Amino acid sequence: QVQLVESGGGLVQAGGSLRVSCTASGISRTIFSINTMGWYRQAPGKQRELVATITGGGTTTYADSVKGRCTISRDNTKNTVYLQMNNLKPEDIAVYYCNTRILTTTYWGQGTQVTVSS
Repeated sequence: QVQLVESGGGLVQAGGSLRVSCTASGISRTIFSINTMGWYRQAPGKQRELVATITGGGTTTYADSVKGRCTISRDNTKNTVYLQMNNLKPEDIAVYYCNTRILTTTYWGQGTQVTVSS
């Protein structure tokens, strides 16, 4: 059973930084290493939106709203993907979810809350 578990969310002041992590279990390091991993977020009353992705080869993409402020990375030895968020803004308040797709199944974590105080 594939599971994604996020951690690292919390409360931070505007302009501060936070790093969230997502660890995958139930899959081998080999499978994890070739899979594209994504971070999404869902703010209150809004639809879930893509924040960033990273392929197995390390190619990254970012939403325009976070470009220059966020960095996605991965440690395939730990089956873990990270999202470093800098210069956080109140509009970054959301539950952040980890995502991956293996064959025909999409997996989501339970999410981790990020709150930014102004």
